[in-house]
Amino acid sequence: MAKYLLLKHYRGAPRGVNDVPMDQWTQGEIDDHIAYMQRFADRLEASGEFVDGQALAPEGMWVQYGGEGKAPVTDGPFAETKDLIAGWMIIDVDSQDRAVELAGELSAAPGKNGEPIHEWLEVRPFLAHPPTVEG
Repeated sequence: MAKYLLLKHYRGAPRGVNDVPMDQWTQGEIDDHIAYMQRFADRLEASGEFVDGQALAPEGMWVQYGGEGKAPVTDGPFAETKDLIAGWMIIDVDSQDRAVELAGELSAAPGKNGEPIHEWLEVRPFLAHPPTVEG
């Protein structure tokens, strides 16, 4: 088994098939989207493949170490992009192929007019062992 992070990116501007910004969805469309995500997580929990997941609020900030004193803070969570991380899910699956299969299914969550949003998901494996340097 290997753990993967499925990272959901919310796009504030249209970029593809049925990519209508969420602020243009009805409350019912938002509710349907959230229900789809919950059913997906419930199914993976039943199969033992779900580890954890969470939606994120659009508010946020960037923080950087500033040496001595207070760390500088910049409004965020995004700097010069219409994208932001909307949420994440951690899965524990048998293979990368299975992680890709599940991400593809999650990408079909309903959006405006109940149509699949074809959302891009970032699929990242967890680092199993620290890299070693041979010299």
